Amino acid sequence: MGDVDGGVRRLVLVHGRDRARTMVEPEQKALVDIAAEVMGDEDGRIGITYTGFCLTGLPHKRLPDDQGWEKRGHRVTLQIEPGRNGVGTPVRFVGVPYGARARMILLYLQTQAIKTGSREVELGRSMRDWLGRMGLSWGGETGRALREQATRISACSLKFHWEGDTAAGWDKGGFVRSGLRFHTRADDERQPTLWEDRVILDEVFYEVLRKHPVPLREAALRELADRSLSLDIYIWLAYRLHTLKKPTPIRWAALQEQFGTQTSLPTNFRRVFKKALAPAVAAYTEGRIEFDDDAGLVLHPSPPPIAPRIVAVGG
Repeated sequence: MGDVDGGVRRLVLVHGRDRARTMVEPEQKALVDIAAEVMGDEDGRIGITYTGFCLTGLPHKRLPDDQGWEKRGHRVTLQIEPGRNGVGTPVRFVGVPYGARARMILLYLQTQAIKTGSREVELGRSMRDWLGRMGLSWGGETGRALREQATRISACSLKFHWEGDTAAGWDKGGFVRSGLRFHTRADDERQPTLWEDRVILDEVFYEVLRKHPVPLREAALRELADRSLSLDIYIWLAYRLHTLKKPTPIRWAALQEQFGTQTSLPTNFRRVFKKALAPAVAAYTEGRIEFDDDAGLVLHPSPPPIAPRIVAVGG
């Protein structure tokens, strides 16, 4: 068995950030910083995601614009189809959302919907403030990437298939029903594109989100905002660990099915997964996870990443 984060959480807890950074290898200093930031979080802000996203996830890299996406997790499968931009021949597809930026936008939309108890989510300043807390600048290349992913989110359709359920979650739906688009100031076309005032989440998606919200620590999301695979792993652990009754092994084959790609070789997947797992565990300061090089991981019952609290779910 091996300690997933190399012991950095304990070092930070016992010695503090500065001293801990002198006690680890250079490649572990970033893990010390992640753990220290989360441990030092006094605001206790929460993020929210839907259970289905804890067991599946968006692609990490761009796919061909006309290609759909399917991701299998434990008893659930996510399918996303690309949208189409306008009419005509040939059809121009808007590819499926991907990467860390798309994940952060979705986390904002889900968090605000649950906090306000409404599927109408304000954009504009509220979204920019949240992204700013996540360390994501609205300008430059980051802003362009955020706008592109928002366009993809607004255009695509999705469905979750849950094993054992009579329904597929929803037959054909989207993340959003309307909004999440941009317009240009009429008096100055040189101005950057601007958000519409609000976005309306798909009604069926909002209802399943209300019934199955998973709380996350905002400070952890901030530290993982540029690491899409680590972000997926953290969200998965936030869902799984606090529900366990006993140590639970997760084999490499199951990990690859959920977190790998269709083209990942087992040896390559293990290397990539281990590298992404360490930041996720450093951000989940209460989590107890061990490596078993032959079998995969052993998950231990752990406290949730944020103390249980009542969240608004609307009426």
